[in-house]
Amino acid sequence: MLKCSDTTHTLGFEHQSRSELLSSIIIAAVGRNRVIGVDGRLPWRIPDDMARFRSLTTGHALLMGRATYESIGRPLPDRTTIVLTRQRGWAADGVITAHSLDDGLALAQDAGVDCFIAGGAEVYSEALSVADRMELTEVHSEPHGDTFFPEVDWGRWDEVARDQRDGFDFVSYARRQGRSGGIRQIVLRTWQHLCR
Repeated sequence: MLKCSDTTHTLGFEHQSRSELLSSIIIAAVGRNRVIGVDGRLPWRIPDDMARFRSLTTGHALLMGRATYESIGRPLPDRTTIVLTRQRGWAADGVITAHSLDDGLALAQDAGVDCFIAGGAEVYSEALSVADRMELTEVHSEPHGDTFFPEVDWGRWDEVARDQRDGFDFVSYARRQGRSGGIRQIVLRTWQHLCR
């Protein structure tokens, strides 16, 4: 018999302890001025960035806001696409709909895959408090734009890898040990909510 005190049975993960739960990773390309978009599109074309995005996210979940999804126009192949929207009747072929970040992360967890959070600005802002990692393309320019990556408290993050390229760097960040956050807390909070 399932009991709410049984936290190893978190949202159907009978055979996983909380330490084995999967990661939530912010993925973005960001200008020096924090610009990430203009008029619903990227303000640059960097083929290596697109290739890295594809390589990192293939086989995992992609979680994004509805406007970001609509700018892409289709689910990307070989990925579980989860779209966040406040519109209760919204649906699209080949995607899973969620109405909160917590629900979207729990759906990725249920699929048994890491979750890459792919924007837009509002989704990034909310996800900063729960993500385990960030995979950023730091673009060496300050393009005009109307969509911005949120301010980051860099004291909460450690740079763990940097690959310098011509005009941009690929940079990996991990949340500092001992800090709260991550999909583990989302799943636990959701479980606790269900047990009320």
